[in-house]
Amino acid sequence: MFFKQIKYNGDNFSYVIADEASKEAVVVDPSYNVEAIIKLLKDHDFNVKYVIDTHSHGDHTAGNQDITSVFGAKVVAHKLARVNKGVSVEDGDVLTVGKITIKVIHTPGHTPDSICLLIDGKILTGDTLFIGECGRTDMPGGSPEEMYHSLFDKLMKLDDRVEVYPGHDYGSQPHSTIGEQKRTNYTLVKRTLEEFIAFMET
Repeated sequence: MFFKQIKYNGDNFSYVIADEASKEAVVVDPSYNVEAIIKLLKDHDFNVKYVIDTHSHGDHTAGNQDITSVFGAKVVAHKLARVNKGVSVEDGDVLTVGKITIKVIHTPGHTPDSICLLIDGKILTGDTLFIGECGRTDMPGGSPEEMYHSLFDKLMKLDDRVEVYPGHDYGSQPHSTIGEQKRTNYTLVKRTLEEFIAFMET
């Protein structure tokens, strides 16, 4: 499996994942990194099947049109996402790119349409979980209660060895593991739901 984390312009991370045998690829959150993404795709002769948005904020969906117009890919987003999409997904759905499987995990909290993507021992967390932080819940559609369930009932139940790849370069390193985040991320300290809501609102 080809896997590349890209940060070309700003602090947004984009991702290119491809099955090197079939040359099928997926771009996650093209953002403002389109120039670097298109060059990489062409250099490797990849055919883009999907552009996946982890949520519908403009700093993640910017570049959708550029990628789809060049490669004829379909935009994939959660069914609640207010983006121009070709494929709607919900929790538990599985996409395939060549022989690679991509499991969709619905993780509302930052936005109602937020999703994470589990791919071969790696979790792409968008703006749900950062390295050393979690996503904001004080924006339109945000919910600290939903964020609590997304973090503790979904992401923190993954194997500690799963690698975490976030949507922004906000942490001390570009990626981590679930286990390391459990140990070091102050937003993941064990709290009741009520305590977490109060924590996020302070």
